[in-house]
Amino acid sequence: MIRFRLREMIIDKEFTEGRRITFEEISQGTGIQRTTLSRIAGQRGYNTTTDNIDKLCRYFGCSVDKLMEYVPDEELSGVAEQSVKQ
Repeated sequence: MIRFRLREMIIDKEFTEGRRITFEEISQGTGIQRTTLSRIAGQRGYNTTTDNIDKLCRYFGCSVDKLMEYVPDEELSGVAEQSVKQ
């Protein structure tokens, strides 16, 4: 599964710039709707377009590997099983 690191990117940008970054601001800077940004940031397994990925990389000044990562399904199922046992 692909995991987006949008929240981490926002936190890094906030720290670097010393101010709060909102989905509204990112939406205005990228043309991506706020609801789409919210889904990218919070919905596990959300599927978005490469156009949105390109816009986010441009906005944050980063490469694709900073914005998203591949997590094998086996790792995800192991985490889910551990949380159920606890």
